[in-house]
Amino acid sequence: MTDTLSITVDPRGVATLLLDRADKHNAMNAAMIADLHKAAKALGSDDAVRVVVLAAAGKTFCAGGDLGWMREQMQSDADTRAHEAGKLAHMLHALNTMPKPLIGALHGNAFGGGVGMASVCDVAIGADHIKLGLTETRLGIIPATIGPYVVARMGEGRARRVFMSSRLFDASEAVELGLLAKAVPADDLMQAVEDQVTPYLNCAPGAVAAAKALAREFGSRIDDQTIATSIAALKARWETEEAAEGIDAFFAKRKATWVRA
Repeated sequence: MTDTLSITVDPRGVATLLLDRADKHNAMNAAMIADLHKAAKALGSDDAVRVVVLAAAGKTFCAGGDLGWMREQMQSDADTRAHEAGKLAHMLHALNTMPKPLIGALHGNAFGGGVGMASVCDVAIGADHIKLGLTETRLGIIPATIGPYVVARMGEGRARRVFMSSRLFDASEAVELGLLAKAVPADDLMQAVEDQVTPYLNCAPGAVAAAKALAREFGSRIDDQTIATSIAALKARWETEEAAEGIDAFFAKRKATWVRA
């Protein structure tokens, strides 16, 4: 248990990694990012853990970046921003490479980094009411550090449908995009997750870990260079006049100068 997460493990070895900032709609701040990274490493190395379920407390899976954390980034220098972006990128990498099956249970909404976390799950199941979106370009920034995982999950062609427009999409489109494996009524969500968990309990844990590593090897390569490229892209974007205008407009609750709709 931390200030941002709750972790439990049942007698079968099924761990639940629960985002636990319900009062902040589970928006990610520096503490949550650090806690998630540590949790991924700890659960991944725990022989008693067979499967990890990523879920969230409260009404929202993850609203993206915490507003206070975003304001701190805007007031920081470029190198500090890059350092913070690196923490997010490496946290996602730790979840993506964790040698245990990671099953996502999404409810409420998932924006920005929430979509990134769904993308690193081996299977993500969503309640059919949820709304999702990569909303960064509304703020003049880009979905950079989450980008490699989003594109790997959706494929470039499908990702381009939602990667740049900041439009929201529903659970059925998330299934079509490949982000979610299935969308089910909210009351059926945890049973649908359990249906994904159970088969792994009949499998050799080492074989599961090796198969997951092999699937990553055959799939989109997300290595140190990819991560560095994503951080550099975000660092450069933060330095633009558009980013300054977008973030300022957001906190001032006004429309950015480019809004025409």
